[in-house]
Amino acid sequence: MTELIPRVLLAGERFLGSMYVDLGRDAGRSIFLAGSGRSGTTWLSEIINYRNEYRYVFEPFYPEKVGICKNFRRKQYLRPDDTREEYLEPARTILSGGLRNTWSDHLNRKHVARRRLIKDIRANLLLGWMRANFPRMPQILLLRHPCAVTNSRLKLGWRDILDDTMEQEELVEDFLGPFEQEIRKAKTPFERSVFLWCIENYVPLRQLQGNSVHIVFYELLCTQPENELGRLFTYLEKDFDGGVYSAMKRPSSLSRRESAVVLGKRPVDSWTRAVGGAERERAAEILALFGLDRIYGEGPLPDLDGVRSLVKIRR
Repeated sequence: MTELIPRVLLAGERFLGSMYVDLGRDAGRSIFLAGSGRSGTTWLSEIINYRNEYRYVFEPFYPEKVGICKNFRRKQYLRPDDTREEYLEPARTILSGGLRNTWSDHLNRKHVARRRLIKDIRANLLLGWMRANFPRMPQILLLRHPCAVTNSRLKLGWRDILDDTMEQEELVEDFLGPFEQEIRKAKTPFERSVFLWCIENYVPLRQLQGNSVHIVFYELLCTQPENELGRLFTYLEKDFDGGVYSAMKRPSSLSRRESAVVLGKRPVDSWTRAVGGAERERAAEILALFGLDRIYGEGPLPDLDGVRSLVKIRR
């Protein structure tokens, strides 16, 4: 009987998520939130949607779960001028609200929707392509320290997809040529995860230069929530009230224990107790190859002066 309860709850969650009418059938009525897996994207999506104003579309570019994305890799890269319909058609369906899918709808709680919040951890390398093909859609990129992301991924035993990512010739030709030899030499799971973090963030930062994507820092959401939320909601042209801080205190749907923290006390440095000095030094070396050491170093917080020098963002 006790084994049946979680299945019943999951079935109920899926049923609730599928009960909606989407009236905002235009990509310009979507907000797209991207970030590395284990960077806090689910938490941030629930903060943005704290009033339940948006239909919530969960990770639609996951080919194993969403059939119309069968032609996409897990970390698909497309050049901005790529107009192949095998990619454009499913993206158009997703971004304009036409997708109905048990996986992507299961966390939705908006039953009559005119806007969507689409969250995906597999789409960082698509952001430049999306900007070219769906220019009216706001984009948000969440960054979290690569050592924190890597530590969390390894604890959960996430699959290593670095080799699959590197099989994309256009990606290597356009961005990764100078780093290819070092990437292919990486052996340890820690190194490989840090390299993957660099790839999936270096590419959109280079393509978009902060002008077409709004960058949010996980660590600043935790330590300076008023400033970081103010910038975010200004970008979205939305006001917010004290209810957003209550949302920040709640556990995310996917990470109950990690998100159940007191506002302003979220342990952004917890990974430093698990990642040794040698690994931190190695991560710093890898980041330096990409110039991303100007954003993150061996400490837990981003360097905002370095951020400004690397990407053109207003703070």
